[in-house]
Amino acid sequence: MNETPKFPNDLDSFWMPFTSSRAFKAHPRMQVSAEGCHYTGQDGVRRIDGTGGLWCSNAGHGHPKITEAIQRQAAALDFAHSFGQGHPVAFEAASRLVALAPGFDQVFLTNSGSEAVDTALKIALAYHAARGEGTRRILVGRQKAYHGINFGGLSVGGIGLNKGQFGSLYPDVRQMRHTNQPGREFSRGQPETGAALADDLQDIIETQGADRVAAVIVEPVSGAGGVFPPPIGYLDRLRAICDAHGVLLIFDEVITGFGRMGTGFAHQFYGVVPDMVTVAKGMTNATVPMGGVYARAGLRDAFLNGPEEMPDLFHGYTYSGHPLAAAACLATLDVYRDEAVFENAAAMAPLWEDMLHSLKGLPGVVDIRNAGILGAVELAPEGAVGQAGRAAYAALWDAGLIVRPVGDSLAMSPPLTLSADLIDEIGEVLRVFLKTR
Repeated sequence: MNETPKFPNDLDSFWMPFTSSRAFKAHPRMQVSAEGCHYTGQDGVRRIDGTGGLWCSNAGHGHPKITEAIQRQAAALDFAHSFGQGHPVAFEAASRLVALAPGFDQVFLTNSGSEAVDTALKIALAYHAARGEGTRRILVGRQKAYHGINFGGLSVGGIGLNKGQFGSLYPDVRQMRHTNQPGREFSRGQPETGAALADDLQDIIETQGADRVAAVIVEPVSGAGGVFPPPIGYLDRLRAICDAHGVLLIFDEVITGFGRMGTGFAHQFYGVVPDMVTVAKGMTNATVPMGGVYARAGLRDAFLNGPEEMPDLFHGYTYSGHPLAAAACLATLDVYRDEAVFENAAAMAPLWEDMLHSLKGLPGVVDIRNAGILGAVELAPEGAVGQAGRAAYAALWDAGLIVRPVGDSLAMSPPLTLSADLIDEIGEVLRVFLKTR
């Protein structure tokens, strides 16, 4: 019998996302199975999933209830679209999703976080137009923000490298400063100072005119930019400014949604309710692609003034409310509820915080940031920006821990099913690496 090849082919056919194809082919890292909080690579090594897939496998990998729900749905109804028709599973999933977020009446279903963000931005523009305020075209983002890679999300995002290849994007965008300002290093959770940075939004409104600003979008905790929790009072101040000027507030909770903060959503943890919330990732435990936009109570009413036979919103996707995704969503929500996944995250968050901050003072550590079951250890630069982070990622992979390098920060977001023992294990791998690097 022929031996199974180490790699399936020359690895050239798949144009990989956010990857140096030359570097990957030189040192391929292949996963072949996953269970709980661990991956197993094609090299046979079992590694801790320190990133929860990519901020998304909140209930851990390979949960049988979710797997079985997808299998049953595929056998019963593999596909039905939602353009003027529907299927029960999508409506049931939407109802369950809305029940998890009091104050929101509808959820518009997409297939990813990137699609969710672009959908929210389009809803914001169309909402103002439907109310006779079509001059509101300016969308406000923030430096270091990541809102996916579609046209709108890339426009309002604040990571320059992601934009550089594509030239001009949506023209009416303004940026606020990011919240990771000097002097707040090693804050546990929310920095105590920095709420006044929200006044950047007030400045933009005063400069551009309140009748021209449609919406502001922020991540409650900036994730892919490097894990930056909001300063105390910052989100409250954004809400107050938006209320004063009729600007819609959008929270991008693609990362923080579905338990990452120990609550259903970060807006619940911080006590600030936006007008829309974008979600994805943990929505189906990442088993089947799905995303969505929560709309606050009454927002959709602005779209119901036209002819009854016309669509509320001229927008949607072939796979919006896909039966397999909806079934995966329902099963995932069952697991979160029945196995107290959010409650476990809340219980583990103080241990997670203590573990991370115990690394302060080790060689090369210049900052540590945390929020819920999110964390980042920032290393001193070594040469070009990102060089230290990439080297650390490779070394930790070899040591059995998967992290996400963001510049020279090592971002982590393990499954919310983690235990105290796993937190200790992650801490020990990090500690050994930092002491010997």
